[in-house]
Amino acid sequence: MTFQDSKRYALLLAASDSEYVKKVYGGYFNVFLNAFADEGENWDMFRVVEGEFPKMEELRPTDAFGDKGWIVDLCFLLQTIIPMKKKVLAFALATSFGSKVGRSETGWDVGIQRVSFAPDFDTHILGCEKASLDLAIMECHQDEIIEVPEGARILASSEKTAVEIFAYGDHVLGIQGHPEYTKDILDNLIDRLHTNNSIDAKLQLEETQTDRKHWEMICRSFLKETWLIDLPPHCENVV
Repeated sequence: MTFQDSKRYALLLAASDSEYVKKVYGGYFNVFLNAFADEGENWDMFRVVEGEFPKMEELRPTDAFGDKGWIVDLCFLLQTIIPMKKKVLAFALATSFGSKVGRSETGWDVGIQRVSFAPDFDTHILGCEKASLDLAIMECHQDEIIEVPEGARILASSEKTAVEIFAYGDHVLGIQGHPEYTKDILDNLIDRLHTNNSIDAKLQLEETQTDRKHWEMICRSFLKETWLIDLPPHCENVV
């Protein structure tokens, strides 16, 4: 989200810092900065998972897939920002854009997944020619988009998840996976999911490398460049 004339970004953090991430990276904020921030930019963090939001007036509640207070509040915030033509880049949180979302019938998707872009999608606008094939990304989710909002366009899918990436206009981009993750962060998440019995067996990640640099390029291009996607008209910047 841009404030006044300065180049500023708002990071809406929808996950608590794990002890591992705090110890190794100093918190998820630094993980995002390392992946997407450039020198001279101002990034503000709001821990929406703990109820910390940017101040906005006259927000009224609407329904969402999750019913925790902070999730409902986050939905309000984004539903207010999107009509203002602020650019919104979201990882995993697809519910806030009017998508129909539910539990995946195939269970957790945890690990490295290959994502294929739609054949008619001009990947050159992403500054990433390799995206014309597919890209490997880290995944950690048990929910999925069942139906995208009216007017949205599905840009990519995988064998397990039909909607891996979708766009709405030229100012909303939702990515199911986690471009910001590193292997050690995902390894730690898998340990925690196994310890609390969320997943039955502890997964051993293959040594397959993700295309993290390409994903960073895609995300940076969306946030900081002008996208020329032929989509319904509907940016400035929220991550």
